[in-house]
Amino acid sequence: MKKNDFRARKHASWLAFGVHRLSGVLLTVFLPFHFWTLGLALEGEAALNTALSWYEAPVFKVGEWLLVFLLAVHALGGLRLLLIEFKPWRSLRLGWISASLGTAAAVSVVFLIASLS
Repeated sequence: MKKNDFRARKHASWLAFGVHRLSGVLLTVFLPFHFWTLGLALEGEAALNTALSWYEAPVFKVGEWLLVFLLAVHALGGLRLLLIEFKPWRSLRLGWISASLGTAAAVSVVFLIASLS
């Protein structure tokens, strides 16, 4: 292994790549549970209401906030990638990364505040 193989991992773009990839994987893990819950609606109102009653637990409320955060991070990370690849703004990567994470945090905090009131 070369001495400089890990230099790229110190760059903010590598961190943004990792966060974007991790949010995508976690959203992919969420989807089967979401589809399963939607499928319960086909079995009848009682089956769906039973599942929905489980989702009133505090752990699911935290999970709901995390889902909104992951969606915002992933969407803004994708936008950041599109802007970087299709525009000649190579020196603004750190700004786009910071703006993406800041906007994602703001969206999730607004969602959290709205769900608590």
